[in-house]
Amino acid sequence: MRFEAEGKGARAWGLAALALALLLAGPGAGCSRSRKKVIGVVPKGLAHLFWQSIHAGAVSAGGELGVEIQWNGPSLETEYSRQIQIIDAMITRRVDALAISPADQVALVQVVDRAMAQGIPVTIYDSALSSTNYTSYVATNNYAAGELGARRLGQILGGQGKVAMVMHVPGSGSTLEREKAFDAVMAREYPGISVVARQFGMSDRARAMAAAEDIFTAHPDLDGIFASAEPSTVGTSQAIKSRGLAGKIRFVGFDSSESLVEDLRAGVITALVVQDPFQIGYKAVETLVEKLKGGTPPKRIDCDAAVIAAGDLQRPEVQKLVRPPLEKYLK
Repeated sequence: MRFEAEGKGARAWGLAALALALLLAGPGAGCSRSRKKVIGVVPKGLAHLFWQSIHAGAVSAGGELGVEIQWNGPSLETEYSRQIQIIDAMITRRVDALAISPADQVALVQVVDRAMAQGIPVTIYDSALSSTNYTSYVATNNYAAGELGARRLGQILGGQGKVAMVMHVPGSGSTLEREKAFDAVMAREYPGISVVARQFGMSDRARAMAAAEDIFTAHPDLDGIFASAEPSTVGTSQAIKSRGLAGKIRFVGFDSSESLVEDLRAGVITALVVQDPFQIGYKAVETLVEKLKGGTPPKRIDCDAAVIAAGDLQRPEVQKLVRPPLEKYLK
């Protein structure tokens, strides 16, 4: 009986010592080596094909690089306070890294600073932040993309005429760059073209349609129009169709979706400036995995945009841009 009691006492002492060691090592010490790293990916919004393509690219990278992707964002791109709440919640849950597309380039600075101060690396993607306190920045070269759109419209109009712009939302870094570039190219390279109206679509297709219709009413002699993002492009295209202006007003839009590709084929849209959001989502995750492994990813990665017309749609490289493999990655 004495030996049995001594054995029980030794086992109890051993279990207590093991518990104390795990407590001192910190939470999760027993499984930290096998736990997948978690990367929170936060878009400006959830509604548009552009963000779904970003999501698919991030999931693709997560699967290939062995990390878990947590995807969450506000319903609308104008809800930057909701975006901040989502990021704060991810910081509280101690995700290992964050990829963020700032809905407002100034308002998101503080929450990014909080993450970085807590040792959570942040990659900014798609849209700029008014700060350099981040790990990496992955985006289309938006200024160059705006120049592409302006030059295509200028060429189509032969350097003469009146044009307008349906913009995205105030404070959105990516689209502000495109819009600034559009104005700069028109002023510098096409002095015979006047930009006679600018209105925001507020990342809403119905409001963009109303903005375009207001412009058409105020300027019945308009020759061309440019839209700087997917919802503005969709709304403007709807306005052109509702007014019977297809083929009469030359229209260069931005981004792609199934309906926009159909409108390009039908001649409602003259040309589209298209990005590669799948690749942006992939590279954003890739930079963070590199950082978590102790590497130093590039501070900035620029992705190219392309201008396409209806005749380009059968090219394989264009098909990859306008029809990303969403069903493969988004269940």
